[in-house]
Amino acid sequence: MKVSALAGKPVPNSLLVNVPKLISAYYTSIPDPLVTAERIVFGTSGHRGSSFTNSFNENHILAITQAICLYRKESKTEGPLFIGFDTHALSFPAFISAIEILAANNVDVMIAENDEYTPTPVISHAILRYNQGRKLGLADGIVITPSHNPPEQGGFKYNPINGGPANTTITKWIEDKANELLQKKLVGIKRIPFNKALKSAHVHRHNFMQPYIGDLKNVIDVNAISNSGIQIGVDPLGGAGVHYWEPIAEHYKLNLHIVNKIVDPTFSFMTVDWDGQIRMDPSSSYAMERLIAMKDKFEISVACDTDHDRHGIVTKSSGLMPPNHFLAVAISYLLKYRKDWKPESAIGKTIVSSSMIDKVTENAGRQLYEVPVGFKWYAEGLENGYLCFGGEESAGATFSRINGTVWTTDKDGIVPALLAAEIKAITGNDPGELYQSLTYKFGEPVYDRIDAPATTEQKMRLSKLTSADVKFKKLAGENIQSIFTKASGNKAAIGGIKVMSKTGWFAARPSGTEDIYKIYAESYSGMAHLKTILKEAQQLVDEIISGKVSKSKTATQKLNA
Repeated sequence: MKVSALAGKPVPNSLLVNVPKLISAYYTSIPDPLVTAERIVFGTSGHRGSSFTNSFNENHILAITQAICLYRKESKTEGPLFIGFDTHALSFPAFISAIEILAANNVDVMIAENDEYTPTPVISHAILRYNQGRKLGLADGIVITPSHNPPEQGGFKYNPINGGPANTTITKWIEDKANELLQKKLVGIKRIPFNKALKSAHVHRHNFMQPYIGDLKNVIDVNAISNSGIQIGVDPLGGAGVHYWEPIAEHYKLNLHIVNKIVDPTFSFMTVDWDGQIRMDPSSSYAMERLIAMKDKFEISVACDTDHDRHGIVTKSSGLMPPNHFLAVAISYLLKYRKDWKPESAIGKTIVSSSMIDKVTENAGRQLYEVPVGFKWYAEGLENGYLCFGGEESAGATFSRINGTVWTTDKDGIVPALLAAEIKAITGNDPGELYQSLTYKFGEPVYDRIDAPATTEQKMRLSKLTSADVKFKKLAGENIQSIFTKASGNKAAIGGIKVMSKTGWFAARPSGTEDIYKIYAESYSGMAHLKTILKEAQQLVDEIISGKVSKSKTATQKLNA
């Protein structure tokens, strides 16, 4: 990957999105459903796009919301719908459009008091809290966010009654119905004006903040953090949780300092990400440059992305922790200190996360449950208690309450951030130091990910690969031990391939939201070995998706000839 000359530097004015033009395009540009790039597509987490590219416009949101209303009738979901939005410029316009449809369809909608921004995990928490003990009239939700994606992006996702991201069966149903409405030029939708919707009997103001904050004591040992007095620095990155952190600190008497309270839809306060774009990615050292520079001011520094479902952990000992490192430490710590967790509950891990997690889990005597990329694969297990932890290499995670019951079934950036402080308070060591102790015990892996351009056709070709399509012999000089096209935990297709040798592995999959494919790789034999894995993997994938590889001779065989 070529790193931009702007990476890690303050955002220049030339990169700032024109918000009035962006919002105008949302209302005035009409997507063409015959153009693939302008259709509704639910990726790993909802529909995403930009009004500038006709991929996230009012017609998309009207159609998706009407399709959700139809799905609610189909599934007999008759309780309230909790809805929230983040600080991206397109989020509030999409919220207005959704409310107009929901109220017209007689859906009881719960919206935040004072139009407050609402983090993704807070919506999940609200759904589960409402549904607890109920068998009828169950609630669901909508989260309006493109996550950490650039300022010109919008996102819209549906969380059914289990509180987590909708599974592929549900999203395919909604996607098909929504595209059908687009093709019919929205004939069949029900809609009333926003002001009338707000005054209707179906739209209700709801206090999302107080129940979530008051319940944190049941998932985090906040007393230990408070009693320790450790200094915590927080950067909300201008996201949906920006007004949550101060009440959290006041409620639990935490020595917590918010280093940036700015909300700006251009996100001009950020530093530029690796590729010259603005992203509110708490796992990127380029986007986190400002908080990393403050690492010595606080004992623990944390950040969350725009919808607060991802976390970034900065320690004095190691700076910004790679997500895999913190996930391994969190799992190791929680399995030791959460005494009331059921011993049979498993640890959820995606196929592209570090194998250090496998070693930590095995050492604790727990079962590992490996799934494809996408937090939707964890929702059911988290809800029914089969899983006590679910994490992704992209810095998303959630875990059970202290008593072992479900907390959220969607990613929660706030809870892992507070866990980092709990770990320091209880053990006396920061998570960076604890990760080093894990490497002394299990070895020190090196991990990287590369992105490369791919057309829609090429991504489709990669997603449909089977083990029969590639006959591997060696990877970076080592014999290939296994090839996977399905995850070992839930047996679901991973949408690509994963190849493992004795001390290394790589996985390749197409992006669900961008015209790229991604290669993830890890080695326990050092950086040179990792670079060889990545080089061979990329050449292999490039030849496969270009259609140059025959069944008789794969790219890897050529490389090792």
